[in-house]
Amino acid sequence: MSSKYYLPVGSAATGPFDLEVTPESAGWTESSLRVLTLPLDGSAEFDTGAEEILVVPLSGSVTVSCATKEFVLAGRRSVFDGPTDFAYVGIDSAYRVTASNGGRFALCGARARQKFPFRYVPAADVSVELRGAGNCSRQVHNFATADRFDADSIIACEVITPGGNWSSYPSHKHDENSAAESQLEEIYYFEIAQAHSRTTDFSGTGFGYHRVYGTPERPIEVLEEVRTGDVVLVPHGYHGPSIAAPGHHMYYLNVMAGPSDERSWKICDDPAHAWVRTSWEHQTVDPRLPLHRSTFPNGA
Repeated sequence: MSSKYYLPVGSAATGPFDLEVTPESAGWTESSLRVLTLPLDGSAEFDTGAEEILVVPLSGSVTVSCATKEFVLAGRRSVFDGPTDFAYVGIDSAYRVTASNGGRFALCGARARQKFPFRYVPAADVSVELRGAGNCSRQVHNFATADRFDADSIIACEVITPGGNWSSYPSHKHDENSAAESQLEEIYYFEIAQAHSRTTDFSGTGFGYHRVYGTPERPIEVLEEVRTGDVVLVPHGYHGPSIAAPGHHMYYLNVMAGPSDERSWKICDDPAHAWVRTSWEHQTVDPRLPLHRSTFPNGA
């Protein structure tokens, strides 16, 4: 039987959304994620309410309008096509998304107290980090991390793990507030690349694995085969590794938020696996990284 923290593609579809995770549906208080597919010339209107929202193109471009302003997001062909531009919408704001050519878009959310202005960040301003080494190499798009983007509560990033590699490793946790750790609820949204062509394969031929486990005081147990459109919720406990099957690159979108007044991402490694970080000192980064537009046919 699958864990209640694993949401296979389609199982959390509601209303206009292919996926909707709210604090209420997740059984926590802060983080949310919605995935919206729009047809040609499709549009939708929403109100942020008590949440701040990041509009992140997964595929396609979109215009985001709020009050008297609008931003045109160039977007990307797929999540394996490099970082994307995005828009931020603050609390208590009505906004509209319009996609002339259609597409799929992530609406990353977090409960917030302070209202920040509606704004746009170009893809060129997104920090791209190559983390780890050897078969633990991965590419991280730090588009809305606490040290890169100003917001009230939300923390978000994207990770691409080349086929055969491990990421979110060593396993780590962030489920209590201390000098070394911050309490954050985390959502993992996955997409898997089709073998060879490196395009998104929504039919799900590619796959990966994701692990979550707890402590004796706070047990949790998740080990799931993940495919495009799947979600894993991390309310607490150690999480990782995320493992990409050979031949299939893995993408995941992380959305995090916590109840603390301090917006930060502080983690504690599982002491049994923390030594892995020292092994990277003697290895090189996977030569397949970074993945970006030039790795696709015809440079598209």
